[in-house]
This record gives sequence, structure tokens and C-alpha cells, in this order.
Amino acid sequence: MSSPAQAIFLSYASQDAEAARRICDAMRAIGLDVWFDQSALRGGDAWDASIRRQIKECALFVPVISANTQARIEGYFRREWNLASIRTLDMADDRAFLLPVVIDATVDITARVPEKFREVQWTLLPAGHAAEAFAERVRRLLAGEVQAPVRDTPARAPVVTAAASPGAATSAPAGGDSPSIAVLPFVNMSRDEENEYFADGLSEELLNVLAKIRGLRVAARSSAFSFKGKGATVAEVGRALNVATVLEGSVRKAGNRMRISVQLVKVVDGYQLWSETYDRTLDDIFAVQDDIAQSVLKELRTTLLGAADPTAEKQAADAVAAAVKGRSTDPEAHRLFLQARHFIDRNSRADTQRGIGYLQQALALEPDFALAWAELSRANASAANWGWAAAADGFGRAREAATHALALQPDLAEGHAAMGWVLMAHDRDWRGAEASYRRALELAPGNALVLQGLGMLSGNLGRFDEGIMLCRRSVEQDPLSPSCYFFLGLVYWTAGRPAEGEAALRKSLELAPQGAATHAWLAILLLTQGRNDEALAVALREPEEWGRLFACAVIQHAAGRSAEADAALRDLEDRHGSEAAYQVAQARAVRGDVDLAFAWLERAYDQRDAGIFWTKVDPMLQSLHVDPRWQPFLAKLGLDP
Repeated sequence: MSSPAQAIFLSYASQDAEAARRICDAMRAIGLDVWFDQSALRGGDAWDASIRRQIKECALFVPVISANTQARIEGYFRREWNLASIRTLDMADDRAFLLPVVIDATVDITARVPEKFREVQWTLLPAGHAAEAFAERVRRLLAGEVQAPVRDTPARAPVVTAAASPGAATSAPAGGDSPSIAVLPFVNMSRDEENEYFADGLSEELLNVLAKIRGLRVAARSSAFSFKGKGATVAEVGRALNVATVLEGSVRKAGNRMRISVQLVKVVDGYQLWSETYDRTLDDIFAVQDDIAQSVLKELRTTLLGAADPTAEKQAADAVAAAVKGRSTDPEAHRLFLQARHFIDRNSRADTQRGIGYLQQALALEPDFALAWAELSRANASAANWGWAAAADGFGRAREAATHALALQPDLAEGHAAMGWVLMAHDRDWRGAEASYRRALELAPGNALVLQGLGMLSGNLGRFDEGIMLCRRSVEQDPLSPSCYFFLGLVYWTAGRPAEGEAALRKSLELAPQGAATHAWLAILLLTQGRNDEALAVALREPEEWGRLFACAVIQHAAGRSAEADAALRDLEDRHGSEAAYQVAQARAVRGDVDLAFAWLERAYDQRDAGIFWTKVDPMLQSLHVDPRWQPFLAKLGLDP
């Protein structure tokens, strides 16, 4: 290479050569020197010595991280990574050298990489595509136009630079560009399990308020609450959730009195930025919540700016006031609301019905409680989704509740998200659903559930890059959420990227080993890669019978075991035809039973089966595409060809 002092060393596993080539080509296209072994090594070179020399002399080291590097315990790329990591020991902390790139669903907190890699910001380039923005950032870095993040910060989520469809939401860079926080579940000091919901609810309310503040990145509830009762240190929480600060506290409640102690702590050094204790009555709960949120926001902004801002207090108060729209003004209604959400989040038939009952009590006390109406919509939709209520009845009540919430508070993010789900899951109003989700995302840009829903919708409409980007953002926002990885895996699957889908689904199972349908879909992705025996073994571990029968029917058919395939499919139709009609259609389509596949698709359509979301992009339905009934069926669904 002509100028080693300005060269970039690109390190990757051999299975990722194509993605690495795309990244290399993007950088070379703007005149950068890249060490890429497929083209740079010549016959007669002392291979190991040449690589060691280039790592010692290069200006930047770009490791390509993926499910393939995860899977390989040994490999020459690991020697390269260790050599680069060792070289940083002699560098100043503000020297830019390591620029990790991740090309699939692999996340930094679980990746098999040197610890030095976790100390810098990662960039997401799915399969190496859309590397132009990354290449330009590298050029500016080498030219001294921008600086790299300081290396002693906690691990961070990747920056998303992949191209999106027009109108897609974009991700702001993580790390030093904006403050970040995790709100841990407050400890219940009352020695009364019935007050557990109050302590959880208080921290969740603070989390929800802070998540609506623009410029503040807040770890999602499912990730933050995964640490409940585990005694994790602030440093452990910060590393796992990619945040710079943690808010923790305790609640002691006796009758109408409460004592709330809270502190805001920096992850990097354990320094306490702010703390306070409140001795109040329950009537003051809203004032206390607002005071905590305002104090946290003011401290974070002051820390970020590095100096006191005389307007910070008013700015924090204004931001919190905008974020609490739609909440209760009645302490008892608020208590019932927190209790309802506590049970609804358990996601069982009995607990969901119990939660709906508490919401109805809260709304009887305060009919204008917009957040309670939005939560009632979510609960009724969940009951319909899982078959605990008839689809027409459950979604009818969900629509009515979401409409009521938005009538009371037109700018309520939760109301728009609730309506988006009804429009997508029941009405098949794709444009209406997208408008609702985008409005919700505009109002609450850090909401992982909104990102996940919009990502799934985008993927189902065939906008794969956008769907993957949004689902990746949901993972970044909620890195310990099984559902975020699950839906990311399914979007990768429909996009024809099974290896990346496999990595995401395996992460989902790591977080929730008994997650419904996850084994089944992982088995299908393994089958797609020709790993039939492994696929069957995974399918047999699926806890949901319908999912197990579906996956086994497809896998046994692919293996030529007709008797086993027929038996599994027959049991699926007989036992689960009312809730898994779409899966029957998939299995029939894979077998080439075109007439039966269309019959079961019609049945799924009539039953409002949520699986019908996937029809347009479902790889398992390809045998139907040449049939004259295919285009009319898509048209009936409101989907463009």
C-alpha cells in the first residue's frame, strides 16, 4: 500500500468475506487505502509477518463482527483482534484506532471480542451493505475532521448507518452525543407483597416519562426490570444496557404515607450525581414523580454540557410537563392503574382479565384518564391475540378504548401505538397502522415496542432494510428483550437472510428459553440453511404444541419422511385449526398442496389470524405465487404485488 500511516486494516472471518468486500469497496471508492487480504496478499509474502506488520503500522483497525465470528472459538482473525487490542495499550485514550463493525444481530454485550472492542462505539452495516456513510466517517476521522469517542466510556449500542426507505426513522448515534439512563425497579421496603406493584409502578412511571424526553436515551422496561432482585452493581447494569447513568431507589409505604429514596449514579465511576428522600402522603405522588424526573433531567443535561445552565430547571420542568400528558389526577385511580399494569404484564389469561378489571375501576373514578384507556386497549388486544377473547369482540373493545384515549389526548404516544396495533392486527389497514406508529414514534422516539411494531409492519410490506433497521433500533433500546430479538429474527428470515435471523432467534431463546414459537421459527431457519437434523432437534423443544407440530410437519416433509410429516400436519389441523390456520397454509404450500393452501389462507383470513401479516413476503408461500388466485388474494388483503 502506498501510505501505511493512513491505511485501514479490515479483519474478518472467512465466512464474512462478501460483507467485508462491500465495506472495503465503499472505502476504496473514496480513495482510502484498505488492507484486505484477498487482494492485498501476493504470492511469496510471509503471510503472518505481513499481517503483523500491517496491524502495527495501520492507522485504523476495523474488525467485522458477526454470528460467524461468534460461532468460531478459534480462527486467525482472533489473533488479528488480539494484536490490535494489545497495540491500544500504548495509545492515548483519545486516539482513534478501533472501529468495530457488526453485520448482523450480534450485540456488543454478548459478543466474543476483546474487552477493548467494547469500549468504543460500534457501527451496524447489515451484511456490509450501505457502507458509504461509514466510509465517509472513516475519511473524516483520518483527515482529523472528527474525533473518536473517548475509550473509557461504557459499552455502547451500534450506530445504525444502513440505508432506509424514504420516510424511515433514523437512529441518533449512541454514546457521548446524548445522555443515557436506566431506571431500575425501586425496592419495596414495606414488607408487604401487595405494595410490590406500587414500587414497580413508580419506577415504571418515571421510566415512561423520561423515555418521552427528546435527546435522552432510556433503557426499556423489560431490560431494566430484568435486574429486579438480582443485586447487580451499577457497573453491571450500565454495561448490559449500554447506559451511562442509573436511577435506583426504594419505597416504604404505610397507609397513606410513603418514603421514597432515590439516587442518580454514573456508571463509569459510581459517582452519585444526585439523591433525595421524600416523606409525603399518597396525595403528593404526582408532585414527587415530577420532581424526580425534573431533577434527573437537569442533572443529566448539566453533566453532558459540563457546566451549569441557568435555564436548565425551567427546561426540565417544561419537558416533564409535556411528557406526563394523559396521566391521572386522582391518586386512587393512579393506584388502580399501576396495579392493572402489574397484572397485564404477566401475560396470562387470568392476570389480563384481572388487570382489565382494575382499569375499569380506575376509569369509573376518572373517566378522562387517557393513559388508562390506552392500557385498556392494549389489554383487550392482547386477549384477542392469544385467543382469550373472540377476535371481533376483543379488538372491537381495543379500538374503542384507543379511540377514547386519543379523543382525550390527541398527542398521547401510547394511544397512537394502541391504535396502530388494532389497525395492523385486525383491520389490515396497513397505511393507517403505519401512520399511527409513525406518530407514536415521533412522540416517543425511544419506545422499543413502537420501533418493534413499525419494524415488523415495514418488513411485512417488503421494505426489508427499513424493517431491519427499526427492529435493530428496538434491540438497541431494549437489549434484554426476547421479543425484540424474536421479531428481528423474523424480519431477517423474510428478507432472505437466515444466518442473521438464526443469530437473533438464538439470542431470544437465551433470554427466554421457553418463549412461545421461538424454537419453531429457529427450526425453520435452520431448515432453510440445509441443517435438517439440527432443525428437527430444535423443533421438538418447542413448548407450544401448535408450533411444534407445524415445524415438525415441514421438516419431516423436507427429509422425505412422509408418514411422520402427514401425522404432524393432521394433528395440527385437527387440534389447532382455529388458532393456527395460517401455519397450516404454510405447511400445505411447502408440500405443494396449492388448493389446500389457499383454502387454509381463506380460513385464516376469515378468522383474522395475525399470521396473515406475513403473506406478501413469506418465503414458505412461494409455490402459490404463480397461481392465478395469488394476486387477487393479496389485493383482498390490501397488499400491493
